[in-house]
Amino acid sequence: ATGKKTFRETARKIFRYVSRDMTSPDGAFYSADDADSEGEEGKFYLWTTDEGEKVLGKQDARLVTSMFNLKEGGNFVDSVSGEKPGTNIFYLDDSLSSVAAKLGIPDNDLEKRVEAARRKLFAEREKRIHPLKDDKILADWNGMMAAAFAKASRAFDEPEYAEAARRAVDFLMEKMQTGDGGLLHRYREGEAAIPGMLDDYAYLSWAMLEIYETGFDVKYLRQAIALTDYMLEHFWDKKDGGFFFRAVDGEKLSVQWKDFADAASPSGNGVAMLNLIRLGRITGNADYEEKADRLTSIIAGLSDGAPTAYTMSLSALDFGIGPSYEVVVAGESSGEDTRAMLRELGKRFIPNKVVILRPQEVEHPAITKIARFTENQKAIDGKTTAYVCRNYNCNLPTTDLKEMIKQLEGG
Repeated sequence: ATGKKTFRETARKIFRYVSRDMTSPDGAFYSADDADSEGEEGKFYLWTTDEGEKVLGKQDARLVTSMFNLKEGGNFVDSVSGEKPGTNIFYLDDSLSSVAAKLGIPDNDLEKRVEAARRKLFAEREKRIHPLKDDKILADWNGMMAAAFAKASRAFDEPEYAEAARRAVDFLMEKMQTGDGGLLHRYREGEAAIPGMLDDYAYLSWAMLEIYETGFDVKYLRQAIALTDYMLEHFWDKKDGGFFFRAVDGEKLSVQWKDFADAASPSGNGVAMLNLIRLGRITGNADYEEKADRLTSIIAGLSDGAPTAYTMSLSALDFGIGPSYEVVVAGESSGEDTRAMLRELGKRFIPNKVVILRPQEVEHPAITKIARFTENQKAIDGKTTAYVCRNYNCNLPTTDLKEMIKQLEGG
């Protein structure tokens, strides 16, 4: 969205950590690393200045100490005892460019020195006893992580991120789906258990949509539709609208409830609302958008007093109000002009859109059975062609990248 390198690199480091430390051999994502090891809070992550100097040498240790705010007596305070054990946690309170200016070092040189130091410290830290890992695989958390990997794959043009997202959801659909198309919430050591809840369906459908718009394998779009239809059948409140947190035909509970406000993770109703709008725009199924409208009327009454508690739902509302777009790219799936057009769409922050690939190499591709309006949207004169539509009212098709973006930006 901003084009700022700091945000891109931070995201990449998170994905690197998740891929390295939080991904099972089968591709699904684990839940958490413990904070403590060997009975001490944060021990795995903490350093003394002497340890840093031993690994890096005096010159680089001074640089790291200055940049990451290490202190000889330690900067870490135990949150329980209030004691300072003399160790440090690395943290930045200024940008790399600001630090480089203060130290009189060119940005690139400082970045290279810090990265070299980081690698040495990481190699040394790997010799320590690792914290225990919570290796549960949860459907909802995997859905969120897979959605993030898929979105990042488009933004950074990074195919390996898309592959990580696909592996995770493929595992879930193989190991955590029930015979009737439902989901189980948790998997560990070969056992899947606990009936799926709203967040499991909403987040996993979200991931499927992001994966479809990244690689355009119709299998994932079908799965998004199937999960959403199951959610509508088993979780929708037919009387008052909105999704219950637990299935209405599941375990009999004294109280059924609905969550609309975001907490540590986004509201399942908010995610479902955005999914319904996106699926409505892709499939032309008016029922999806009618259900989203019902959710809108509920959210409108709740969010007045504290709108920041409903950011996911308000994002969906913004999409629904518009302007929003349906973009159909018609061309050879593997053609370079097609890939170039899709890359351009992926790297730009235009959130209120759906993107559909209409493959030209197949006479009747599978997508035309789901999004019937794409049947006659074909490449012009053998060139990849973009059809930019606003609420199904389409501009003149274009084979020009700049014109496509101009149409999306309201030009």
